[in-house]
Amino acid sequence: MLHRLALRVLPRLTLAVTEAEVRKRKRLVMLVPGLVAFGLYRALKPVLSFSEPVTLLLFSGLMSAATAVVAYRFGRRAGFSTLGREDGLRLLSWLALWVGFTYGVQLSLMVLALLKVVVRYDYLAHPEGPAMMAIIIACTSVARDAFEIGHVRRLQRDGEPVLTFPDGAPLRALLQDRTGLLLQRTSLAALVAVGLTLVVGWAGEMGRTHLVQLVTVSLLGGGLALWAYLAGTQRPGGWQALWSQTHWSELFRFWWWPGLAFAATYYLVLVGLVTFLFRQEEETHAVVQGLMAGTVAGMMTLYGYYLGYRRGIEDQIQQTVPASLMRCPFVMGILSKGKTPSAEQVIAQSGVLAGDSGRRG
Repeated sequence: MLHRLALRVLPRLTLAVTEAEVRKRKRLVMLVPGLVAFGLYRALKPVLSFSEPVTLLLFSGLMSAATAVVAYRFGRRAGFSTLGREDGLRLLSWLALWVGFTYGVQLSLMVLALLKVVVRYDYLAHPEGPAMMAIIIACTSVARDAFEIGHVRRLQRDGEPVLTFPDGAPLRALLQDRTGLLLQRTSLAALVAVGLTLVVGWAGEMGRTHLVQLVTVSLLGGGLALWAYLAGTQRPGGWQALWSQTHWSELFRFWWWPGLAFAATYYLVLVGLVTFLFRQEEETHAVVQGLMAGTVAGMMTLYGYYLGYRRGIEDQIQQTVPASLMRCPFVMGILSKGKTPSAEQVIAQSGVLAGDSGRRG
């Protein structure tokens, strides 16, 4: 779900995918896959056993993979031959596998777990309603995100400044550059989450239920994501300047969304995995709950730091480099590399190019 976080946290991406025309086309693209998924579910219900979690998840994943490619095409505004020639098999494979299949399976597990934990509507006891909802919600959400990614890719191909394409490549570059620091932060966050989960579980039988654990991990995950996000921005002046420059309402909004919301989402995905694939009871073993909480805390810390790091880079570059210079293909080529350079490096290299052009003139 990292692509979803990037599309909604980084300002440049958010502005690009929330324009009025884009939102209008996106609503239509989201409607069609939902209707198709509903029709296929009704048609194949006599043939496929959607009461089996593996069958349901495989169907949802395959439907979401096909939806991702088609929705990306509409956002990209290009034919499949053009996509294969210009975007390449690697990008399309990532889109189908991660944004489509994997994300679709995660969303289906989240829906099933949410219905069981919060609404007390158990898929294993009453499979038809939850199964249909899991497939439809997964397909419509995948269509929305794939369409937005396709739109961002079209802007990038047209020469618009897209500093962070949401395909995970900048995160991999950050992991290679700061392996030790990120390992320390994520490990510390995971240990805190495991300890808190054990304390809540020892408090009584109610503390070991999925609902109480969900609330606990979500609140903690939101705080850890905010802490990591602020650390990742690396604004001049350290933490004191950071707190003074950031309004409390902005901090609360990030803690609430995406911090708390995505921590709850990831925890529900793990609950769905444990409950419906491994058939664990309501009160999962304390070790399993600790591992689930630690996984969520580590992921939210890693993703929070990454988003803050990318936000800091984008703010620095956009404040320093003029908009006209950002549209230069040479500059965009520099920014699209694995490790994004600093604003000073961009200006220096751009200045060399301008000097060379002047001498040639």
